Amino acid sequence: MNRRDFLKTSLLGAAALGITGVTGCKVTTKQSFDVIIKNGVIYAGDGKAPIRGDIALRDGKIAALGKDLGTSAGTIVDAGGLAVSPGFIDIHVHTDTNLFLAPKGDSRIYQGITSEVGGNCGYCPFVYSDEAWEGRKDRPRHGGPAWRDIDGFYQRLADNKIGINYCSLVGHGDVREAVVGPYNVKASDADLEQMCAILDRQLAMGAIGLSYGLEYAPGCYSDTREMVALNKVVARHNALYTIHMRNEDDHVLEAMDEAIEAARLSGARLEISHLKAQNPANFDKIDEMLGKIDRAHAEGIDIAFDRYPYTAFSTGFTSFIPIELRDGTAEDIYRRLDDKAACEKIRKYAYSRLERFGGPQQVVVAGCKDPANAVYAGKNLAECCRLSGMDELEMIRYLLISEKLEVNQATFAMKEENLRKIYAHQLSMPASDGSVYSPEGELGKELPHPRSYGTFPRFFEKFVREDKVLDLPTAIWKCTGLPASRIKLRERGLLVPGYAADITVFDPARIADLATYARPHTFPAGIVHVFVNGVHTIKEGAHTGALPGVILGTDQLSR
Repeated sequence: MNRRDFLKTSLLGAAALGITGVTGCKVTTKQSFDVIIKNGVIYAGDGKAPIRGDIALRDGKIAALGKDLGTSAGTIVDAGGLAVSPGFIDIHVHTDTNLFLAPKGDSRIYQGITSEVGGNCGYCPFVYSDEAWEGRKDRPRHGGPAWRDIDGFYQRLADNKIGINYCSLVGHGDVREAVVGPYNVKASDADLEQMCAILDRQLAMGAIGLSYGLEYAPGCYSDTREMVALNKVVARHNALYTIHMRNEDDHVLEAMDEAIEAARLSGARLEISHLKAQNPANFDKIDEMLGKIDRAHAEGIDIAFDRYPYTAFSTGFTSFIPIELRDGTAEDIYRRLDDKAACEKIRKYAYSRLERFGGPQQVVVAGCKDPANAVYAGKNLAECCRLSGMDELEMIRYLLISEKLEVNQATFAMKEENLRKIYAHQLSMPASDGSVYSPEGELGKELPHPRSYGTFPRFFEKFVREDKVLDLPTAIWKCTGLPASRIKLRERGLLVPGYAADITVFDPARIADLATYARPHTFPAGIVHVFVNGVHTIKEGAHTGALPGVILGTDQLSR
């Protein structure tokens, strides 16, 4: 399927947008604007060839585009022949409460991201059971109380002020835990009715969809029946169903069948998160995976997928514990880590994972909060074992207990050739699976995956400029118009008069990811200017201190 065919069924089609293209704008040079970006190569975000000219902003909106809009504006920015694009949209992030610690959105805005979608992989910062709410409602969380629903969370973000636009999915794992608890049990009909009611309320408040994390507890204890029931609520709201599939390696094909079947039976629109064929034994499955997506799309299922442009994934060390031993509370898991019989099961499972990855040297410890463990941060598991004198299981067990189950890993288990196939596919888009970070403050002490700082620059650097997998108009569409259409954003994602003035000005010849696994808190090169809602936020590569971001709630969505 080519882009033209896709646009016929997408919100990006000219008929759906009611536009005829940016070159059709009529303006006079006598008009006064807040900002004029002059002499740019303007990519509308629709995948079409660019035009050379100016773009004018007024009252946070795009006011006009043309060959020469004059100089009647409070601010003139000379783009000097650089690419002028809609602000990038990251459809898969775990930013959430990090925005309270880094409200400027440092690691996002510096790479040209102006809007992003949190609450992925089944987790969000709200939706508590009555019991949990009573225990958390008065407990400060990043400067504010806990949130029982998305309305309270959104309001706290808005009151705090943010530098990027933000919206969130509802985490299925949180909804399930609120009703069923953190246990490996089947949801009853009454449970499902209550879960659907919770989800319906969150979607009505402005959540943009529902996310699953079926590789994690407690989401992994759900079945297709549960997914279909919840997805029917999603479909009723014309929202998005996103899924971290139940398996991404040996049983990835079966997991894809489950994800697609839940969309087929419910009518919900499907976004497969961070599509991957993980571990060397599964690298050659990518063609069959993409074929399944093509067949589902041809059948009429509204489906697309995203992926970060790196060969290492990031997840928690709890993934070394078998699924059946992850249920219950943290105290339950600690008891199992101290139980001889349970530890033997964990050993077998953990060693099988390490073998499939290609050995412990493939697993990097991605930061530790306990100062005593700082020596292990950034080192692979084999190096950690040599330093500590522990074997692999002892090291994993020690880190889980000493870090209170909250220790992450970056594991090199993917193939770059598959990335090229993924990005060449018409239904794919880049997404970081990362979060807001800042080199300053508390977040600067962590060691995140470099994707949090470099996803979009790396996408352009590697797959457009170097490998030439995509041309620049198509690549920009995948970062702007396409994700905007997936989450039903109204008047964003395209450079069209009347749309929000979220704009990224970058140098296609110089844009590059400079973050590394050892030094992830490094801003990229080539992002020169960024405007968020018409406000100059990145100016000549430096942050202006502005916090013009908004919550993309119900008033921003086209349902």
